[in-house]
Amino acid sequence: MEVKEAVALAKQSIREVFAEEPMIDLGLEEVEFDDSSNNWLITFGFSRPWDDLKTPNPLVSVIGRGIPKKRDYKVVRISDSEKKMISVKNREPAV
Repeated sequence: MEVKEAVALAKQSIREVFAEEPMIDLGLEEVEFDDSSNNWLITFGFSRPWDDLKTPNPLVSVIGRGIPKKRDYKVVRISDSEKKMISVKNREPAV
């Protein structure tokens, strides 16, 4: 599987898994292929609406949305041979 296909599959999978929990600003952070397991490790970052909010930007206040300051990071493991999601795990951001 090519990297673009693995990323698209991981993105679709994470959206399905977290469908009941809205994600804001889902973004690709890292992609790695693990030769020993034949799996893709794809990290996404996103914010959630219930996370603490920074002081809203005045322009953003007009539309009623603050700017989330906290981001969650999830590593999606995709099997290259089976073309399916194996797991989703938390990844703590580097300090």
